[in-house]
Amino acid sequence: MPEEILSRRRSPVQIRLPASPAREAGPHRFPPLPRPRLVRVLGQLSGFVSPRADTEQIATPPEAAAELLYDALARDDLAGRTVLDLGSGTGLLAIGAAILGARRVVGVERAPEAIAVARTNADRLGVGVRWVKSSVSAYREAADTVVMNPPFGAQRRHADAPFWNRAFALARRAIYAFSLAESRTFIGREAVARGARIETARPIHWELPATFPHHRKPRVPLSVDLWVLRTEHASR
Repeated sequence: MPEEILSRRRSPVQIRLPASPAREAGPHRFPPLPRPRLVRVLGQLSGFVSPRADTEQIATPPEAAAELLYDALARDDLAGRTVLDLGSGTGLLAIGAAILGARRVVGVERAPEAIAVARTNADRLGVGVRWVKSSVSAYREAADTVVMNPPFGAQRRHADAPFWNRAFALARRAIYAFSLAESRTFIGREAVARGARIETARPIHWELPATFPHHRKPRVPLSVDLWVLRTEHASR
């Protein structure tokens, strides 16, 4: 069963964000934070303490996270919306969504140590995110927009399948997600089967720093795509 993680008292260490300008209703909103500033803020957040290779606990690059979030902002899928981060890890996407004006953000993560880091990160910034300890398959609460950086399947084939299944089931408006380029056929077929519309599936710059003991090179480029799928009229 999903277990909600209640927020603790906020840390005295704070990263100060600039005041947000007033936003107008409708799709044309002023972003509350310039994109380069968001990249810097996300880059200051703490990552996994002891990342696990078997569950592919890999940090999302701040630049890639900002690109996904600003794409969602431009398409009116973020500010004022409810946002669900599936497999939220240390909270980069969820926290970024909250910074950019999401009405309510939920991060779903099964690893308690990752939730502890994510909660500390959110408290440092003073942003509100509800953290839920759960597998993505067990989570049932829908949201307007799903954001996610699921496992790429490097350690276990099709490890990303449960994430995409829940994303299609729970996203009322859209899905914004990263995936290895080799998964294009699988995701495209799932989108067609669910009646979702692919708005973009484009390559994105992604370099994986040495994270696990078996990594020998300091950085390795990965072929990663950014997906945007419209689910408003898709079958659940």
